Amino acid sequence: MKKKLMVVDDSRVLEMQMEKLLEGSDFQVAAHCKTGEEAIGLYGMVAPDVVTMDVIMPGLDGFETARAILEEHAGARIVVVTSLDSEDIGDELDGLDVKGVVCKPFERETLLDALEQAMA
Repeated sequence: MKKKLMVVDDSRVLEMQMEKLLEGSDFQVAAHCKTGEEAIGLYGMVAPDVVTMDVIMPGLDGFETARAILEEHAGARIVVVTSLDSEDIGDELDGLDVKGVVCKPFERETLLDALEQAMA
């Protein structure tokens, strides 16, 4: 059975890219949320195996959203997917139990490796 992925990103392009990149893998997009608020509301219903979380979104940013999800669901596996430099987000990641960071743009293998590591 494929592992369920929740994609949290306000970009329609990324949504389509994720679906294409995951073809033939052990993962499938179970939900796509355009805002952090939507992700928080749907997480319990979707029960994803892994969440990919953009940082810059309207409303709650990815860090606030990840914190809220992890407070409610301590076992949540979140991989941050961002175009920001890792130095720019380092402070925000301190104390936040995310399972990985993938920098945009990314290759299929980079994404799949991060998702598999999050599942380990």
